[in-house]
Order: sequence, then C-alpha cells, then structure tokens
Amino acid sequence: MKILEFDHYNLSAPRELLESLRLFYTETVGLTVGYRPPFQKFGYWLYAGDRPVLHLSESSQDDFVPSGLTSFNHAAFNCSGLHEFEQRLSKLGVKFTTARSPELKRIQLFFDDPAGNGVELNFPEE
Repeated sequence: MKILEFDHYNLSAPRELLESLRLFYTETVGLTVGYRPPFQKFGYWLYAGDRPVLHLSESSQDDFVPSGLTSFNHAAFNCSGLHEFEQRLSKLGVKFTTARSPELKRIQLFFDDPAGNGVELNFPEE
C-alpha cells in the first residue's frame, strides 16, 4: 500500500467568505471553476488545468470557528509567468514576499488569501 499522489485540499467557510475565496483563487491565483458533483452542501471545485485541486465548501457560521489552533501554513502551486504574476498581484494590491530556493532553482511568491491561508506560487528560475 502506498500514497500515489496529492489530490486536493478543501477550505470550508460561510457563504460570504466562500465567495471571497472563490474570487481570490480564480482572479488572483488563476484557478478556474469547474464541474462539482451535486453534494448536499453548496460549494465549488477549482481546477488547475484538468484537475480539481481546491474544493470550497460552505459551512454555517456556527461550524466556522477561525482560530490560531492549526498547523496549516500554505498550499503551493507550480506556475509559469513569474513577471505576469508579480504584476497581477501588485495591481490587485496583494502583498507578497519573494524567496529563492537555490537547490531547487525556483523562485517563490508567498501571500495570504482572504481567510488568512498561506499561498505559495513556484516558478522555475530563468
């Protein structure tokens, strides 16, 4: 038995925050809304290419209790078009930091989504 690959991650939030997350991940990060089976709870599946990598699901305000009691730090995406992403983030007013990973020959952009979850975008060094 072995793990074959990472499939997706899920963010759960009340409807208003869920809509903010959907807009952020589509307009800022570049994921696209795609097919989602008809689950009982409202939500979205956001795709990178043909893979639904981020699931957004509605929770009630009572179910949603933001706290600092989590070990989640960030989700990372492999990307292309570093300069276009930097321009997009700046234009949208998204504060980000840049780092280099010399052994992996990557440039990384780090920022937070509207719920405070970390996002990492990885680009090959040019």
